[in-house]
Amino acid sequence: MAKFVPVEIFDLVIFGGVGDLALRKLMPALYHRDHDGQLPAGCRIISVGRSTFSNDEFRAKVGGSLREKLPDSEFSDELWGSFSQRLQYVTADALDPSNWQGLKNVLDGFEDRIRVFYLATAPKLFGAIASGLSQNGMITPEVRIVLEKPVGNDYASAREINDRVGECFPEDSIFRIDHYLGKETVQNLLALRFANSLFEPLWNRGNIDNVQITVSEDLGVGGRVEFYDQVGTLRDMVQNHMMQLLCLTAMEPPTSQDQEAVRNEKMKVLRALKPIGPAEVKRSTVRGQYQAGAIDGEAVDGYLDELRGKDSRTETFVALKVQVDNWRWSNVPFYLRTGKRLKKKYSEIVIQFQAVPHSIFPELIDARTANRLIIRLQPDEGVKLSLMAKDPGPGGFELRQVALDLSDCDSGGARYPDAYERLLVEVIRGNPALFMRRDEVEFAWRWIDRIIAGWDESAQPIEAYVAGTSGPTASSLMLDREGRSWFPD
Repeated sequence: MAKFVPVEIFDLVIFGGVGDLALRKLMPALYHRDHDGQLPAGCRIISVGRSTFSNDEFRAKVGGSLREKLPDSEFSDELWGSFSQRLQYVTADALDPSNWQGLKNVLDGFEDRIRVFYLATAPKLFGAIASGLSQNGMITPEVRIVLEKPVGNDYASAREINDRVGECFPEDSIFRIDHYLGKETVQNLLALRFANSLFEPLWNRGNIDNVQITVSEDLGVGGRVEFYDQVGTLRDMVQNHMMQLLCLTAMEPPTSQDQEAVRNEKMKVLRALKPIGPAEVKRSTVRGQYQAGAIDGEAVDGYLDELRGKDSRTETFVALKVQVDNWRWSNVPFYLRTGKRLKKKYSEIVIQFQAVPHSIFPELIDARTANRLIIRLQPDEGVKLSLMAKDPGPGGFELRQVALDLSDCDSGGARYPDAYERLLVEVIRGNPALFMRRDEVEFAWRWIDRIIAGWDESAQPIEAYVAGTSGPTASSLMLDREGRSWFPD
């Protein structure tokens, strides 16, 4: 396992510091980095919120949350005692920077260290917070600002946010976070492609039949229903997570591991995406909404039930056929699907290779026996290559599919950092390679906006699907028309 290298001393300020994201993801991530010795003495974690807490009250709140969320084997009273001393709380209203004197007092005198502002708030507050930090003189030479996804809800709002934040912070100090880019297997995709001579020569239209990217969730919208009804799955998942996975899968080899070299290649993929407008949406897109059903034998409500009977055309499922119009991927479809209340929770990228051009086993020559590379992002991160081999035993010559497991599953009991842990460390180090650049975000929104406009113009229907299934039947038919099927359906 790689050695953990401590970061430089820093102050991390979390706006929305008592919200769900901060308590569920950020605090456990920072606690684990402290556990592994990456946080030097003197580092401070300062949470900002409108609620009123003393430092001791806030520490008790965080401590209770960590005890609840972490396994007993990962929580230590001794470590918590030292970690808790890093925590401070400041009451402030993000929309009223005139009352930020308490935060300024906490930060004054520490201008020589790295300073990170993490905006775990609604996107509509990003511009106001950036302006408030500038007006109150809290931007230092070694500053970074982290914007949680989504950055806006369409191209216009994303551009407005980027303009306002960009007026206060240079682009190389702005970190637009997508936690999927911090996953071990997503980064391993780059190693798989560009550190091996085996795969890269095959990574093109001459050898690959199609690519499937699936992000399946078994949970419903839950307490986010009012927010989600204004957003929908296309904006919530496809514009960021799935676009990033598509870019990493389809991009050309960068000239180096330099952050701009990688991000330049991702932008080329976005620019090569064939637009999906009103004329294409019915054939290349499916939008669905879950109805009441069962997950693991437990009955669950439908989406409209969660909205208390309110009528809604908001999609909770999306499937897309995407074309990357360049030399490498001409006529190779990329199938994307994601949704709520599906059969099980998993995320994976499937590279479906073409079947052999001629087989001496004619009864087996079809797509089911073609080689397949499966990159599992969650759960059980790993990589498997599906191959055909002889079924051992006497008599006859039978073939079977076997999986060559390329996963590094044996960690010797060691715990690997999760996505947020890795990304927080990269922010502190000032490495933007695993974060989205402004032009990536805005171009992705422009492409998504055309689909939404196409849905509205063509009155694209919402396909119902029962909770606990793999989504609407129309999603399977979209592939079936072309002689393909979703894996592993």
